[in-house]
Amino acid sequence: MIDIQNLKDERNIDIQRVGVKGLKYPIIVLDRAHGTQPVNATINMYVNLLRRFKGTHMSRFVEVLNEIREQVNIRTFHGILEKIRAKLHAESAHIEIEFPYFIEKAAPKSGAKSLMEYRCRFLGTSDGKGMDFIVGMEVPVTTVCPCSREISRAGAHNQRSIVTVMVRFRKFFWIEDVIRMIEESASGEVYSLLKRVDEKYVTERAYDNPMFVEDVVRNVAGRLDGEPNFTWYKVEAENFESIHNHSAYACVERDL
Repeated sequence: MIDIQNLKDERNIDIQRVGVKGLKYPIIVLDRAHGTQPVNATINMYVNLLRRFKGTHMSRFVEVLNEIREQVNIRTFHGILEKIRAKLHAESAHIEIEFPYFIEKAAPKSGAKSLMEYRCRFLGTSDGKGMDFIVGMEVPVTTVCPCSREISRAGAHNQRSIVTVMVRFRKFFWIEDVIRMIEESASGEVYSLLKRVDEKYVTERAYDNPMFVEDVVRNVAGRLDGEPNFTWYKVEAENFESIHNHSAYACVERDL
């Protein structure tokens, strides 16, 4: 059969990224507590396309994914990118994987256990000369406004916030450790299951530990600065304000 993709294109334009986007696929990732964890991921996979070719072979992306779906983790990512490059005869390959990651978490007083969801990302690019790999995670936390607490006769406004951290690193690390670091850097933590004794504790603890969105990103950044394994990071925090019709936002990005 005629391979249309390999026909010559006359427009003389290179394409930096071409591939499949928004592919839903089950994969297996590393889990410190249980060894591995099956997750339902959303995956984008791209390669570059030189100007002389009309198209890429889209089916080959899924073929590669089916081969490696039980091996997706920080340790194997470079090999995955190289497999994509080789399979599609490309100079560079790029892959983005986003997935929900679940950690069992105990309530602070009752000890009631439940699963907490965290959104995680793997972003990788390889051009055959080197690889750029970023790991990211979104962590829900609680913040209490210091200004509101200071000026109010009773109470203070509080809200759920999302802290997003992206890192480059030198050697393997556990996602769980960075998630813990983020949770400890806010006014309070978020839980899936709380009994009344827990609600009392987390509410009062957050009230005693008020923070602006600026405080949260600085706290996380300070913790990351003290970890020599990380070579670059980006910390973002968004407060979904409970008394304003907008969010509060802050970001710190740094090469180490």
